[in-house]
Amino acid sequence: MFKSLTSTLALTIGLSVGLSASLPASANNASHSISAQLEQRVIDWRRDLHQHPELSNREFRTSALVAEHLRELGMEVQTEIAHTGVVGFLRGGKPGPTIALRADMDALPVTERTDVPFASTAVGEYRGNEVGVMHACGHDLHVAMLMGAAEYLAGIQDDLAGNIMFIFQPAEEGAPGDEEGGAELMLEEGIFAEHTPDAVLGIHVWSAGNTGQIGYRRGPLMASSDRFEIRVQGQQTHGSRPWGGVDPIVAAGQIITNSQSIVSRQIDITKAPAVLSFGIVEGGVRNNIIPDEVYLEGTIRNFDMDNRQQIFEKLTHTAEHTAQSSGATAEVTIHEGYPVTSNDAALVDRLMPTTLRVAGEDNVHENALVTGAEDFSFFANEVPGMFVFLGITPPDQDAASAPSNHSPYFYADEDALKVGVELFINWVVDYPQQ
Repeated sequence: MFKSLTSTLALTIGLSVGLSASLPASANNASHSISAQLEQRVIDWRRDLHQHPELSNREFRTSALVAEHLRELGMEVQTEIAHTGVVGFLRGGKPGPTIALRADMDALPVTERTDVPFASTAVGEYRGNEVGVMHACGHDLHVAMLMGAAEYLAGIQDDLAGNIMFIFQPAEEGAPGDEEGGAELMLEEGIFAEHTPDAVLGIHVWSAGNTGQIGYRRGPLMASSDRFEIRVQGQQTHGSRPWGGVDPIVAAGQIITNSQSIVSRQIDITKAPAVLSFGIVEGGVRNNIIPDEVYLEGTIRNFDMDNRQQIFEKLTHTAEHTAQSSGATAEVTIHEGYPVTSNDAALVDRLMPTTLRVAGEDNVHENALVTGAEDFSFFANEVPGMFVFLGITPPDQDAASAPSNHSPYFYADEDALKVGVELFINWVVDYPQQ
């Protein structure tokens, strides 16, 4: 998850006012709670997965474990979707809607630095290099929570109104190299074709929140994430005679500077925030040679899809014309990534009584916008979606200073697992009644 996410992101801790005053009668229903035995099974699954992490599109062991579990529960199971994805389908005993629950399965090329007894020592290949592999973003918790919810819900199958899709998704962190993967490929391969869900629900663990805290938001929650490349072509010459060629370094510097005015001066940021950042500047091999070319690369984040397209167009225009003014040329390539992750407001409101009841009103907070990105967005663009954050930093620690998602020191309090499992269960049970 959270491409280029920094540890400065934190949950907003102001409760939305007036929520409890308008709860429907179903909010007073007793919550479904998991047994201590099932909670321990979820913890055991999580620790096993944490000790055996797998990179994107390489989740072979993980998907086999998931598929075997779902089959043992008597579900219809599809495998090898988007390479390693698994989907289980549970038919309730009563007519009703179809709800999709999603967990992502892949780990990161990060060498673990925690001292937990089940720390990962796994290695893998990433961009041609041998790397450590770690569940540094908590996808092991996501898989374990959804496996636990599947077991509980299969046990009350006859009482369920409607059907449930359990989506175990590979490659949320991005498919390697030129491969395809993730939510987008699962949809292309038709997971919603035969059974189109009425809603899709997801939970992501979040080190910036304390254990059991829930961060929600109506509408945009996480940013779109797009990568751009700019190749600035000049004409090589000796550094002592810059007039003898065209300097792409100067042109690249002007492009970087001029591009900062796109967000600050050319986009209506009253609609939504946006970020345009350069992360790579490469060019030249010697101090006294002006090179032929400079390569630039960066990221674009925003929360409005119309603004997104305008930024693409204005970046291309700015780079090309800035280079041209120096006698150079600029070739701009934009690689569209994940769209904005946006929560359906009606769905959030529909399930808010359940969320408050399960997590506790004091633990449910409206989240700030997050400039990280998530490919849950593809699912939520197809059907109404709701994606929430689940805090996993122990209550006696300052969540704002906890190691962030993607850190080699990322740590999760396993007490949060029970909250996540019970949210999945109760959302499914309550949805037809709300």
